Amino acid sequence: MERKPYRKSREPKEFDDVVVSINRVSKTVKGGRRMRFAALVVVGDKKGRVGFGMGKAAEVPDAIKKATEAATKNVIRVSLVDDNRTIPHDVKGVHGAATVILKPAAPGTGVIAGGAVRAILELAGVSDILSKVIGSRTPVNVVYATLTALQSMKTVDSVAKMRSKKVSEIR
Repeated sequence: MERKPYRKSREPKEFDDVVVSINRVSKTVKGGRRMRFAALVVVGDKKGRVGFGMGKAAEVPDAIKKATEAATKNVIRVSLVDDNRTIPHDVKGVHGAATVILKPAAPGTGVIAGGAVRAILELAGVSDILSKVIGSRTPVNVVYATLTALQSMKTVDSVAKMRSKKVSEIR
């Protein structure tokens, strides 16, 4: 009788993930320096949900795993317009010394962003957007600033509902 090898069934992951940065950090103790790794991971489903997390461990894979678990617990919904193509309006997010400016773009523009901002926008499912980072370019602060900007956006529908008016009265 021939036995088949045991295989763990892999269900499709709910979120895609991108490692934004890995930092080697050290703690000075009596015996010398204790090295660890800090990872910053962004997760998203490319349909308007995105989140980030940080993890620290003695080994890089463990730090990434911790950060991914933290990111899946910290997911927000991003309001997108034009068939989840772009954002509703210009927005500015600030965290510490980092400022991120996001502007909606015409169809076919693509994601004009770099580093941490690009990772967040692509995983959120945005396909046309312009961005600029002003001030500090520290990945952690840029991620916070970008998510602050994305959370502060409002669609015409949400503003109309908040003011108890029709969409046609607001435009």
